[in-house]
Amino acid sequence: MTATDLAPGHPVADPVARPGRTLAAVALVQFLVSLDLSVVNVGLPQIAAGLGFGPVGLTWVIHAYALTFGGLLLLGGKAADRHGRRRVLLLGLGLFGLASLLGGFAQDPAQLVAARAAQGVGAAALAPAALALLTATFPTGRARVRAFGVWSATNAAGGALGVLAGGLLTEYAGWRAVMFVNVPIVAGALALAARVDAGPPPVRGGRPDVLGAVLATAGVALLVLGVVRTDRHPWSSPVTVATLVLAAALLAGFVLVERTGTREPLLRPGLVAGRAVAGANAYNLLVGAAMAAAFYFVSLYLQRVLGIGPALTGVMFLPFALGVVVGSVLAVRLGRRLAPRTLLVTGGGLTAAGFAWFGLVSADGSFLTDVLGPSIVASVGFGLCLGPVVSTATAGVAAHETGTASALLTSSRQIGASLGLAALGTVAHERTGPVATPEALADGYAFGLTLAAALLAVAVLIALTVLRGTGATRSEPAAADDVPARPTPPPSTDETGAARES
Repeated sequence: MTATDLAPGHPVADPVARPGRTLAAVALVQFLVSLDLSVVNVGLPQIAAGLGFGPVGLTWVIHAYALTFGGLLLLGGKAADRHGRRRVLLLGLGLFGLASLLGGFAQDPAQLVAARAAQGVGAAALAPAALALLTATFPTGRARVRAFGVWSATNAAGGALGVLAGGLLTEYAGWRAVMFVNVPIVAGALALAARVDAGPPPVRGGRPDVLGAVLATAGVALLVLGVVRTDRHPWSSPVTVATLVLAAALLAGFVLVERTGTREPLLRPGLVAGRAVAGANAYNLLVGAAMAAAFYFVSLYLQRVLGIGPALTGVMFLPFALGVVVGSVLAVRLGRRLAPRTLLVTGGGLTAAGFAWFGLVSADGSFLTDVLGPSIVASVGFGLCLGPVVSTATAGVAAHETGTASALLTSSRQIGASLGLAALGTVAHERTGPVATPEALADGYAFGLTLAAALLAVAVLIALTVLRGTGATRSEPAAADDVPARPTPPPSTDETGAARES
């Protein structure tokens, strides 16, 4: 053993580490996060009736979670790097489970909104910590490809099954069950996470970047707030413009502080400057925007145009969930021979084709003719690109920055979802017009889904251009077995912290 082996960022491999246990814990955590993003939506009408929400106040059941989750992700990722991935994961899970329990017992709107905000805080801690553990446990080879395939499948299954579970629980057990369902999942995740390898040792020393954390959190939160409230305040309204301008100013201040004002930045500029990280996050943002909007439009098309109930609507999303699992399995098999960028281009192209097919929905359509076919095409494509985009965004990142890189990727997906849903939702509403007949609604949803396909086409273009010449164009070498290799040393840095080319 050399002194290098003991240096920060160069952890000694744990001979008793169980990578399979880590994968199971991370997969369950990702399932939980994805489930909660969609399980509440179907039960909103019953929540409003049960607690006496007004039409405006009800939106805060969603917004409270989105604001804290999106606004605190970078801080959560930095905390995982600084204080330990497993520790932050356990704390985040505990807070998420407690908030879910309290939300289920809420007696008035304020209590439920506060519980949803606390859920977002917990998710902002556990999501980047879990992904950083996965990246550190499976740094290279076939084991990494397989691990991200499992992660992709559980990610998709949680999102799609959340719609199904939300409909069934709301209809047959009441809206409180939508909150309580998280508690046993959290208990299982805690039991698994408490026994996983702790990952690379935390990087300590130096003063926390408090100013950067405040600017980043406030800037991202205001950006999400400005976007999600466009249902009440149009894009051109003084309220929306002022909110977005203030958000831009805070984020610009954050960039300035990170470049010049701190020795231990919350987000090192050199990390974002890398083409692989920047390209993967831009790709992820567009995919998040298109996917959130598509889920929204298809769900409304089934219920408001075809007249299908919430429980059966949830069932009709099952082919999409199964398609993503199939795509994720294909990504594992193809990832042994193809570069991640190839899978990003192929998966993005298939998803774009599926959304363009969705753009043909009509008022006299049906599930079999207008939804099932495009669901299969889009879901398989989505499954193909889920794992590779995470692998691309975190490959080659120094061990002490994997939490930050994971948080950045999750944040780009969350911001993309908020932006895409608000922007495409507004466009579709304007296309529908003041009279919401089935024909007008179908036309508006079709237009929104076509625009979602265009966003995926731009994502494919980014994979073809920005990711050219990066590590995303080379297949990773196959490991001798499924035991993760020791992480490679991080790139050397100059005095400014910018990575030099090796």
